[in-house]
Amino acid sequence: MVRVTVAIPGRPYDVTIGSGLLEGSADHLPELPGAGGAFVISDRDIAERWFEPVAAGLTARGLAPVLLTVPAGEEAKSLQSYEALLRQLAGREAHRSDVVVGLGGGAVGDLAGFVAATYMRGLRVVQVPTTLTAQVDAAIGGKSAINLPEGKNLVGAFHQPEAVLADLDTLATLDDRAYRSGLAEVAKVALTLDEDLLAMLEDDPSPVVARDTAVMETVVARCVAAKANVVAVDERDTGDRLILNYGHTVGHALERLDSFAGRTHGEAVAIGMIAAARLAEIRGLAADLTSRTERLLASLGLTPDGALPPTDDVLDAIRLDKKYRAGVRFVLLEGVGRPIVVDDVPDEEVRSALEQIGATG
Repeated sequence: MVRVTVAIPGRPYDVTIGSGLLEGSADHLPELPGAGGAFVISDRDIAERWFEPVAAGLTARGLAPVLLTVPAGEEAKSLQSYEALLRQLAGREAHRSDVVVGLGGGAVGDLAGFVAATYMRGLRVVQVPTTLTAQVDAAIGGKSAINLPEGKNLVGAFHQPEAVLADLDTLATLDDRAYRSGLAEVAKVALTLDEDLLAMLEDDPSPVVARDTAVMETVVARCVAAKANVVAVDERDTGDRLILNYGHTVGHALERLDSFAGRTHGEAVAIGMIAAARLAEIRGLAADLTSRTERLLASLGLTPDGALPPTDDVLDAIRLDKKYRAGVRFVLLEGVGRPIVVDDVPDEEVRSALEQIGATG
């Protein structure tokens, strides 16, 4: 078991990583003074597997667990789901001293965090991520949001959790596609922030692909530590934290064009990283970055599959992104481990990068 502290000034919290955490959740949940109810937000499939041990742990800590189910995946991150949860909390007379628990993948965690941030102007939230994407990225750092038809994560808030419990046993229940999707976020961290992790993946990715528990404890802990270091100095995404968006500018655009029901988040971000690598080469920032990125992603089972949308459609979707500022804001690499934020990238350069990786004009 490993604990990583996210040292947000004035309100640090721990991310606990290991096997058997949910079965022993009573020993790993944080102190929650004054809480009576614990409202566990999850989708039905995840709840069927993991609600019982989490509920037992909450009960042992003197909390009354209540399960509130939502649709699986990005469908959960809608105004309709958000409203339904708020009304259920009101109907059950949830109080400001109570706690929300996000049990599931990144979408559930985003929704649970936003509900907690806004109901009665703020309830405490504990994140219990059950996917690799959520364990290495989405559950860490306090971003919460829901989607609109016009774009991803357009309605949200910063709301840090009281704690995060990342049980590696949950990774064994993921289908191959969901697991590979999480590996895109691992690759993002390796390329941008952790060259030792990158060397480990490039040397022999097979234990990671095979979900070796001991290796994954190291991988998840390294990813969490890298993100924690960034979040601690830029909680609200105004400076250094922007580098965590590597691959996400194009990635989010592709998700929107798929109506959040086509490519997974990781599959879209993988393409976004390839596009960002090509753009870095076009700008003369890095050499041979695209081929190295493609090799890494292929070794993790993330070779892009399927045709890209027309370039004009991708550009239109990018313009609705929060990172658009009269030109596109991109995170680019001057080399592995050297991310920079570039404002006002002209559409023509983005178009060229997209077309070079397979988008049609």
